Amino acid sequence: MRIKFLITTCLMCVMYMAGFAQSNGSQPKVYNMGDLEWKLWGYRPEVWHMDFNFKENKSNGKADVRGIDVKVPGSVQKALLDAGVISDWNYGTDNEKAEWIENRNWLFTTKIPDNWIEKGKKIRLNFKGLDDNGFILVNGKEVGTFNNTFIPYEFDITSFLNDNDNVVTVAFGLPPRYLGQIGYTSKIKDWKSRFYYGWDWMPRIVQIGIWDDVLLEVSDPDDVRIENLNVITNADRYKDLGELHIAPEMTYAAKKGNIKIELKDKNGKLLIDETVSAALLSRGKVYKDLKIKRWYPNGEGDQPLYDLTCTLMDENGNVREVDNRRVGFKSVVWENNKNAVKEADPWICVVNDRPIFLQGINWTPIRPNFADLTEDQYRTLLQAYKDMGFNIIRIWGGGFPEKDWLYDMCDELGLMIHQDFPLSSSGLDNYPPDSAEEIEVMADIARSYLKRNKHHVAMTIWSGGNELYKRGDTGPITLEHPMMRRQADIVATEDPFVRFIPGSPTGMNIEAGWHNFGSGRNWDTHGPWVLPYDRQNQDFSPNAIDRFWAANDALFVSEMGAPGAMSVDMINKYKGDRDAMPASHENPYWNQFNWWVEWDQYKLEHDGKEPASLEEYVEWSQQNQINGLTLALKNLKSKFPACGGLIIWMGHDSYPCPANTSIIDFDGNWKPVAYELQKLLKTKPENIAK
Repeated sequence: MRIKFLITTCLMCVMYMAGFAQSNGSQPKVYNMGDLEWKLWGYRPEVWHMDFNFKENKSNGKADVRGIDVKVPGSVQKALLDAGVISDWNYGTDNEKAEWIENRNWLFTTKIPDNWIEKGKKIRLNFKGLDDNGFILVNGKEVGTFNNTFIPYEFDITSFLNDNDNVVTVAFGLPPRYLGQIGYTSKIKDWKSRFYYGWDWMPRIVQIGIWDDVLLEVSDPDDVRIENLNVITNADRYKDLGELHIAPEMTYAAKKGNIKIELKDKNGKLLIDETVSAALLSRGKVYKDLKIKRWYPNGEGDQPLYDLTCTLMDENGNVREVDNRRVGFKSVVWENNKNAVKEADPWICVVNDRPIFLQGINWTPIRPNFADLTEDQYRTLLQAYKDMGFNIIRIWGGGFPEKDWLYDMCDELGLMIHQDFPLSSSGLDNYPPDSAEEIEVMADIARSYLKRNKHHVAMTIWSGGNELYKRGDTGPITLEHPMMRRQADIVATEDPFVRFIPGSPTGMNIEAGWHNFGSGRNWDTHGPWVLPYDRQNQDFSPNAIDRFWAANDALFVSEMGAPGAMSVDMINKYKGDRDAMPASHENPYWNQFNWWVEWDQYKLEHDGKEPASLEEYVEWSQQNQINGLTLALKNLKSKFPACGGLIIWMGHDSYPCPANTSIIDFDGNWKPVAYELQKLLKTKPENIAK
């Protein structure tokens, strides 16, 4: 009898304790691993496997680079620069001295504080950005692998942990050898940023590192959590009424609870205050006719934003997770251009029933070592583009997913976003990969981009990539290509209020020129990137440029540019031990960016004479850039609504090029052309002088 009583009592205790634990579920604790001290180790390929002592977190003597400090997020390159191992790659041609970094394995190591680890909890490591392939190890044991710069990774490390002294290692393998500007798009199988392998405005500086936050999450083992919160918004075309769609993806355990939804304006006034069954909400819920103020692009109105809070509670009412988003509401409709052929794509962007001339810049990564960027660097550039009068940026397909700061700031500043997925032309062929494997990889990337950013009101266009063409470059890629068709389906499902285009350019012709003006086939085009002089008649005057753009009948120009030199002071600052002159292919400093060497053009315009000084050459180059960009903008904007917009290539320098097509230099200085563009950007189309 006594034994039966004890068993019954014990069972009751177990049941009570289980109920107590269940009823006291808690929110996860999230620690930023960037707050810890990290060390960097460099090895010849594979040597670390036989050398590194994970228990003591050190090399046994075979490392080439031994335990230098490295920040997280951070790049190998910046850590080596800070430690004095390499010279600054931005000066002269010193970038060539840093190329050996690609030929090493690199280990980032740190210790998890003992008080962060709690017994009986589930421990996860979340990596928001790794560039680009390698292993995650805990206490020397492989937790998992990674092989894609463009997606985040999550690893459950619970079973790999000791009671104390836990060492986390991120071991980077060798990056792919060659993904540069000249290559084969159809053969791309490595998903790493393209631009830092060498572009016409970037030498070869191939980043390796942790490019975004690393978070350690400590949560209850019942796994009550939202895995992804799908949020999209829309607005009435004519009135201040908004529409909010919410559809969380969550664990099975989470669906037993409820989610409290709150939407507040900037003054704290509640527009939504409702608690909904999590299971029902997972199927999606739409809130219509919300009394909001609509969001407008820069120069057209205000940018009101709203705080959305979704609080997950378990079946016993305990708060288990809180997800905060900032959202806005806008209506976008695309209408046909004036005088366009019937079958043409529409390129008049109508925001809240207001036709807008899209005037923007092509956004390239701020630095090749983008892991090391700061919020202030983003703020400075984006504020400059707002101040100039731009209303859209195109995030170019040769870069990376960009930091969250950019998307938040674009919402605040009224800068709409044309977002390329990370695929770009390669010169030798520009046809996207069409294998089933690569289509699936890009589908994963597209879904990741959408999950991160579709709630941002600034999002206006999703694009399959940069300068992707049919085989033989006979025209822009279309939805007939299986990769583009798959992306289109994903966007239509995940973000139905935002337009998808197969690539930039898109339509019938790649580039508009004298050979095809008047054909009705110039829809969204690229180019030119040099001044469109009348070379046949040796007319190198602004009049020749003006005639070209007056005749240009593109419905939209998503890339064009004109080269211009940096200031004399900037050239002298960054030339290193190289000579500033001559600005010709004979000078290694200038020849790094040989597309923009215009020495022969200068002589052609000056009866064969060479410039007498650097100052004379720079003045000529900068005036040419002013002529090239202002005449293009003036002509295209004056045609609105026959032309829907212009996105200038490019905004800012990622490297101190002595000359290229940027309008802001490496140090953030506006080139002279930026001030002239500002006058036109702030003028309404109807007030542009014909």
